[in-house]
Amino acid sequence: MEQIASPLAAGSAAPAFQTTVQDGSVRSLSDYAGKKLALYFYPRDMTPGCTAQACNLTENYDALMEAEISILGVSPDPAAKHQKFIDKYGIRFDLACDEDRSLHQAFGVWGLKKFMGKEYEGTHRTTFLIDEQGTIQSVILKPKTKDHAAEVLAGFGL
Repeated sequence: MEQIASPLAAGSAAPAFQTTVQDGSVRSLSDYAGKKLALYFYPRDMTPGCTAQACNLTENYDALMEAEISILGVSPDPAAKHQKFIDKYGIRFDLACDEDRSLHQAFGVWGLKKFMGKEYEGTHRTTFLIDEQGTIQSVILKPKTKDHAAEVLAGFGL
């Protein structure tokens, strides 16, 4: 599968955003001012890779909180599907409902993908590590779904 390169890189300001999460409440970049944020984009709830990634972050949630890193997952799935995913796997962080893909577009992670010879539009699994001032500190392309928490900690230099 091909990975597009987001136009955003380390040192770029993170795009301001406002998004709805699984319980209908709203999150925006400003909610994370003064905090580190791991903003991770993933294709779909309940798929093997996405489940492994969410579960790895959940299993390491206490270590991430200790390091003062907030987590926000983003996919094009609706709130009801996110809530089902959270309930089934005990996910301990919010999942943004980016059904119109505006957040995907702002971060440059929606685009053409290839799988088994077929081309289609979809989410390029990518994590943006955003520092306390709203600057992208690091971008993790093709994160390791089963070891993502370690990548996040390392990306923040921890």
